Amino acid sequence: MTIAMTGRRWICLWALIVALACAASAQTRKALTNDDVVNMTKQGFDSSLIVKTIQTSQPNFDVSPQALIDLKNAGVSQSVMEAMLSAESAQPAAAGGESHGVTAMEANAGADPTRPQCAANGCLLRDATEVPLKFAADLNSKTASDGDSVEFVLADDLKVGDVVVAKKDSHATATVSNAKRAGMMGKPGELNVQLQYLIAGDNHVRLRGTKGSEGDSKTGAAVALTVLFGPVGLIKHGKNVDIPAGTALTAYVDQDVWLPAVAGDSTTAVSK
Repeated sequence: MTIAMTGRRWICLWALIVALACAASAQTRKALTNDDVVNMTKQGFDSSLIVKTIQTSQPNFDVSPQALIDLKNAGVSQSVMEAMLSAESAQPAAAGGESHGVTAMEANAGADPTRPQCAANGCLLRDATEVPLKFAADLNSKTASDGDSVEFVLADDLKVGDVVVAKKDSHATATVSNAKRAGMMGKPGELNVQLQYLIAGDNHVRLRGTKGSEGDSKTGAAVALTVLFGPVGLIKHGKNVDIPAGTALTAYVDQDVWLPAVAGDSTTAVSK
């Protein structure tokens, strides 16, 4: 009887020691943060390995829209960010994305790049989003000079989902990067502009002239107007490039940017 009781006591004591050891190990394991992910990315870790690390670690990520933008700018891949969002959305509400100002619903929406991502204080306007512009004034290769400022206006409200982030007629700017008059022997004029930014309230939204997203050459890419529009109706007066005010031009957002909803917009900025 005494031997049996002693054996049971030893078993209970051993179980307690194992439990305490496991608890101590769990407490000393550092939670994975955004900085850890950025460091692994900069060290050249493969995205699949970083995702595996996220899946097997205790997460403590900031998955707010601005944090996601910072991660992308630091070179973190979309698959890694999606893994971070999934890890945080699986956390209890008190310790999850809501502590960073974004709800689990918003985090899940952010994991799908085809869905608009909005919160109470604004929306994420994504890279390569089309921006419909119109020339605010006439532009002609005969009178234009390199470095001249070119003004545009937004042709329609710019929206993320149903939320307006820039109102119609907002101003955008560009610079003439190449202007040549029509020359001898029927040589046509040339006119290129380099897009700069759209003014959205207190924010400047960087623009580019091409939709493509590979390589650094996309940033601020010049738009060759003679190629974009062709000769019909736009190369006039001795084959100079002549663009009347109101001519449409499609630009593209050059980098993800977080924008507040336009004041007075009746649509609440929430995830759709």
